[in-house]
Amino acid sequence: MKGLTAKEEEIMGFFWEKGPLFVKEMLAFYEEPKPHFNTLSTIVRGLEEKGFLTHRVYGNTYQYYSLVSEAEFRKGTLKNVISKYFNNSFLNVVSSLVKEEDISLDELKQLIAEVEKGKK
Repeated sequence: MKGLTAKEEEIMGFFWEKGPLFVKEMLAFYEEPKPHFNTLSTIVRGLEEKGFLTHRVYGNTYQYYSLVSEAEFRKGTLKNVISKYFNNSFLNVVSSLVKEEDISLDELKQLIAEVEKGKK
């Protein structure tokens, strides 16, 4: 799965939260100064080229909708991070979290208990 820029991810968030949208509708989600319609349209078309969105034609306008769910995107992004930075090792991920103290030993024990409980 291809990665997204911060702006692309923000726009995908609108589709995941709101469902199908016309580009013009998206302008309402922004505070002033609002991005230009053409800017949003270009980003949306880029997302379509990447395979994240597709569209339906209504007269001379397009309504876009998501082809990739937020859960699928999250899963793909996590796999990419683990592959790129942790040599495809979940053990390295957890080890890094423990070493950096982003997860306490108590939280780690709780995680292990939950995994064991889920396997039963």
